Amino acid sequence: MIGKPTRLLLASLSILISTGAWADFTATPSEARAIAKEAYLYGFPVVEMYKTLYTQAVDKGGANFKAPLNHIGHGAQALTPKDTATATPNPDTALSFVWMDLRTEPLVLTLPKIEDNRYNSVQLIDLYTHNIAYLGTRSTGNNGGHYMIAGPDWKGQQPVDVDRVIYSESNIAYALYRTQLFDDKDLNKVKQIQNGYTVQPLSRYVKQTPPARAARIEWPKPTATMSDSPQLFRYLNFMLAFAAPQDSEKDLLARFARIGIAPGARSRSTN
Repeated sequence: MIGKPTRLLLASLSILISTGAWADFTATPSEARAIAKEAYLYGFPVVEMYKTLYTQAVDKGGANFKAPLNHIGHGAQALTPKDTATATPNPDTALSFVWMDLRTEPLVLTLPKIEDNRYNSVQLIDLYTHNIAYLGTRSTGNNGGHYMIAGPDWKGQQPVDVDRVIYSESNIAYALYRTQLFDDKDLNKVKQIQNGYTVQPLSRYVKQTPPARAARIEWPKPTATMSDSPQLFRYLNFMLAFAAPQDSEKDLLARFARIGIAPGARSRSTN
């Protein structure tokens, strides 16, 4: 069954196609509608991820802004219904947030040692909302450590004191920290633990000259209809520039290109 957002999107596409707006695309109108449906299902989680990225790491004046890219931001309190950036927050968990730009070099995440009876974790997520790894109690234990998060193009050497290297298939990735909060009296201890979470570029970690800076990103501002209209393709094209296609997806993305969906492409539906 096709959901309401998809039906609305396909109806909009039908209007665009019938007016000749996409006349120079290689797909026929019927092929374009089929490809658009497939691309919508593929791109929806990517565009939803962008909403969170923009809210937490780009929109500095927003209520849910946490920290710029490659810096850690903390929520040093239990979440309440007023915290709308997280869909289903845990009331006994304090959150920390890092949006990682891995285009030029990896980041090293350092976790402190914590007591055995306290849970903490770092959920690592790529732009497609895939969980690529977990750090902390559930996987690496409570003794802390140094963990390097690398983008898909990094080919360097792992430092000897880094416990593990984790590769992301996208050059922007998300680290969501969870630190168990026992009660209100425990808040100061949780803040101490959060202060022990550090994030630094690999070059700073190994005390070497940093690589040249990556190009400045022009972040498109989210709109109210970006997920249920052809605007979705504009944001998908933008995000695809940070995620090189995997071998298993090259044929899929070649189909998408027939209606103008490609990394960095400008979508006619939003011109």
